[in-house]
Amino acid sequence: MSDLTHFNARGEAHMVDVGDKDITKRVALAGGEIRVLPATFEMIVSGTHKKGDVLGIARLAGIMASKRTADLIPLCHPIGLTHVEVDLQPDESRHCIVCTVRTETRGQTGVEMEALTAVQVALLTIYDMCKAVDRGMVMGQIRLLEKSGGKSGDWKAPL
Repeated sequence: MSDLTHFNARGEAHMVDVGDKDITKRVALAGGEIRVLPATFEMIVSGTHKKGDVLGIARLAGIMASKRTADLIPLCHPIGLTHVEVDLQPDESRHCIVCTVRTETRGQTGVEMEALTAVQVALLTIYDMCKAVDRGMVMGQIRLLEKSGGKSGDWKAPL
């Protein structure tokens, strides 16, 4: 288990010591999508949902979730985020909402988990707000798209 940093030499889960790491600017971009019925898509995009602005509320939920990641994922470090941007783009041809989240910090550990958590919660919020009219919504393609900063440097997902 030596390649898995969240396990010690005895194979026990532990929080990684980042105390000796350099403070650098760290950025992560994650994405995902939720596919909905055409009528649900129209309701979301037109803003006619009786619960309110679905995309606006989902955007706020994603931002809030990014700030609570360490409370949700047991071995994540609490970090000071310097920027979180949640972008929700309707894709009419596929009747889906594409979510991308960019998170940034200056610190000793990365922000990938914060970006991924924000994507998940933003999409779950869309599901929650629309489940009364469309229980068959499908969330997917949730993944890290790119990251920069830190000892491991830059990384970009293959197309």
